[in-house]
Amino acid sequence: MGELIDKAKGIGNEVAGKAKQMSKDEDTQAEGWAQERKGEAQGLKGKVEGALGNKV
Repeated sequence: MGELIDKAKGIGNEVAGKAKQMSKDEDTQAEGWAQERKGEAQGLKGKVEGALGNKV
């Protein structure tokens, strides 16, 4: 079950990060880039948990 939560949070962070990158403010763009990377990491964590049967 944890894998689905991590994947969902990851997708949410990726979408929010991409939206922030569309800003004209450079600080917000940088924040968006970091948030998108965080989302990718959360998605990867969910995939690993799924492959290992949530034993992580």
